[in-house]
Amino acid sequence: MKQGLHPENYRLVAFKDMSNDDVFLTKSTVDTKETLEVEGVQYPLFKLEISRTSHPFYTGKSKLIDTAGRIDKFKTKYAKFKK
Repeated sequence: MKQGLHPENYRLVAFKDMSNDDVFLTKSTVDTKETLEVEGVQYPLFKLEISRTSHPFYTGKSKLIDTAGRIDKFKTKYAKFKK
């Protein structure tokens, strides 16, 4: 195996799923600016939009997205530019 290929700065990092506030710890080298206290210990915090606890593939549940509402908002926002 080649020497000096893998990073040396692995540490425990808290990953937080912002869609359901689930937090899990794993080793990582990701750079972070925030910290989070988990069970009395401070860990670097990395925020995720989606994780295994909220992704439909893993949960088996579909999340209903309000596409009709988005389209209506778009139409009303840009109706003033219509000629």
